[in-house]
Amino acid sequence: MPGHQVLDHVDQYLQLGREYDCSDIHLPTSFPPAWRRFGQLNPIWEDHPPLTPEDTDRLARSFLGPNEWQRLQERGDVDFAYANVHGRYRASVVKQRLGYDMAFRVINTKIRTMEEINLPMEHLVPLTRYQNGLILVTGSVGSGKSTTLAALVDFVNKDREDHILTLEDPIEYVFESKGCHVNQREVHTHTESFAKALRGALREDPDVIMVGEMRDLETIQLALTAAETGHLVLGTLHTGNAPRTLDRVLDVFPTDQRDQIRIMVSESLRGILSQQLVPRLDGTGRVLALELLVNTPAVAHCIREGKTFMLPGVMQTGKNVGMITMDESLRQLYIRGIITREEAMYRAEDKIQMREFFQS
Repeated sequence: MPGHQVLDHVDQYLQLGREYDCSDIHLPTSFPPAWRRFGQLNPIWEDHPPLTPEDTDRLARSFLGPNEWQRLQERGDVDFAYANVHGRYRASVVKQRLGYDMAFRVINTKIRTMEEINLPMEHLVPLTRYQNGLILVTGSVGSGKSTTLAALVDFVNKDREDHILTLEDPIEYVFESKGCHVNQREVHTHTESFAKALRGALREDPDVIMVGEMRDLETIQLALTAAETGHLVLGTLHTGNAPRTLDRVLDVFPTDQRDQIRIMVSESLRGILSQQLVPRLDGTGRVLALELLVNTPAVAHCIREGKTFMLPGVMQTGKNVGMITMDESLRQLYIRGIITREEAMYRAEDKIQMREFFQS
């Protein structure tokens, strides 16, 4: 295909992205069409000229429906789940100084199982079998949280006979009801906000609630209340490790409520799974580095006392229940020859300790 011709429809770029195993496709004004493969963002064609404002306007119109187009004109940005014959995408279009910028996250419509993504089954399965409590999946943007969450929900769907309710923005993976009855609601399409949907959720008699993103005080508060009142809540946060996740949850509350919230969290938390995707040494993609915190009496004590800084130490002594820190996970991947020393060093929480490990 010639590298200089702008394609007519967004779908043609998306199909290319799928063929070449990309996670994202970018169509920005004043920059050539680009894709993200194995974590690296590069132009699709080396000699492609930058897209003009006219190009991106035409491409945006090629796939936006009347409602999305109107929302883009009114608000300046639009986010939604886009589907074509090849699959589903998380689409984002923003208006900026030069024109429109479009970004698409390719959603793998096939839900991957916990085994396929190498999650520690023996330690995670018991967490999913609780009737109540909170399981958090955390990590930065593009660290595979949605994939992990979908695998957990899919496992519960087969393993239990319950009512699962998912609140997402947008709906990514589509779940068929298996052992469970599954309802999926999309924020902005079926409901105004996560908080509003969660408030409504509690009246719909769910057993398991998946909250796509716990962004604000109200959503976090409602998720905690749901976890306390007999629902198993699965949620995500954009934090890098377990101690920071707990700090983030506690910090959104006003100071006078913190003691009470610490007690609530120490009682309702089941576990925190923090993850990042690290480029493989052999260049064939990325591998999951995983931190797991399981709520034991020692962990609950740290949370109640507000001593989250002591958690890494507690996690090192909790290997028998599957606890592992991010740094330990990185060290193991390095020892097994899967990632480079530089990647392990760059991603380490405690760089001094990691340096000592490499020098010993």
